[in-house]
Amino acid sequence: MNKLFSHFKTFYNLKSLKNFKFKSTMQAVLVKDSKMFIENVEKVKLKLPQDILVKVEATSINRADILQRKGLYPPPNGESRILGLEASGVVVETGDGCQKFRVGDRVAGILSGGGYAEYVCSDERNFFKVPNTMNLISAAAVPEVWITAYQLIHTISNCQACDTILVHAAGSGVGTAAVQLAKHAKLTVYATAGSENKLEKIKQLGGDVMINYKDQKFDEIILERTQGNGVNVILDCVGGSYITQNLNSLAMDGKWILYGFLGGHNVESKFLLKLFAKRAQLTATTLRTRSIEYKGELIKSLENDVFPYFGTGKLNPIIDKVLDWTNVNEAHAYMESNQSFGKIILKIS
Repeated sequence: MNKLFSHFKTFYNLKSLKNFKFKSTMQAVLVKDSKMFIENVEKVKLKLPQDILVKVEATSINRADILQRKGLYPPPNGESRILGLEASGVVVETGDGCQKFRVGDRVAGILSGGGYAEYVCSDERNFFKVPNTMNLISAAAVPEVWITAYQLIHTISNCQACDTILVHAAGSGVGTAAVQLAKHAKLTVYATAGSENKLEKIKQLGGDVMINYKDQKFDEIILERTQGNGVNVILDCVGGSYITQNLNSLAMDGKWILYGFLGGHNVESKFLLKLFAKRAQLTATTLRTRSIEYKGELIKSLENDVFPYFGTGKLNPIIDKVLDWTNVNEAHAYMESNQSFGKIILKIS
């Protein structure tokens, strides 16, 4: 009887999921004069054979969302103008060419836009199956920041065991993931943040040297701790205001990975000369405009190298708050206050 009930329940759930595609509209967050409102829009549809349609359970806030809301970071050409670079949920429809997922699968993935909505549609290679040890709320905290952090440390920096690394904004979503991945790779981690509370939490994640950038010069501490050698790698989402200290902190032949401009984009006049003198590699990168193939390979690497440690206590998505998406303006304001530690999740009700 239990087995029969289980089969009936599975059939009923799949049938219910398929019925979602008959709705012609969906709710999504729209921006008007930098404020956000939930309104009805045309529902997204499958476009290509490898697309999947996902009923969204949760999405999360990223700094890029705030910049886009303010008109400072437009989406790539042809992509959704709805905010949201990641989402988790359940597959409700698949294209004819899909091989990775089927209706009913719990998934999460990266998007070029559209996450603040009831449904998202994207190539299946942008998604991963949510591990059994993880719920969909936690899964929404993974795609953008863990894929970015993995890319920065392993693909671009090619960090090696015993390297030293400086992680700026270590209390951010990318920062909390990067600290954990760096320690997992046996790196020595220098981390900056703006409060003692955040620094204590970063220490618990594995940070070795915590630096409060508001009352300490991080370059002086790093040079003292490294006997004047500096760090091998810098993960920098700040940019302009940290230029001089970053140059001082970087070791000869070091790698400086720039993935944001929270501190502006102006540089000093002798910047290139100093960079040249250190034989440094400066790489600018963003995940949003990468190809589907590139993102797909990163997701495969994450599934193999990172996912086995989720749920074991060794690696964990860090969530600060979970808010209903009707509180999306509050969520943005909270991120802009720089109080958050880890991810802010929006539950799509």
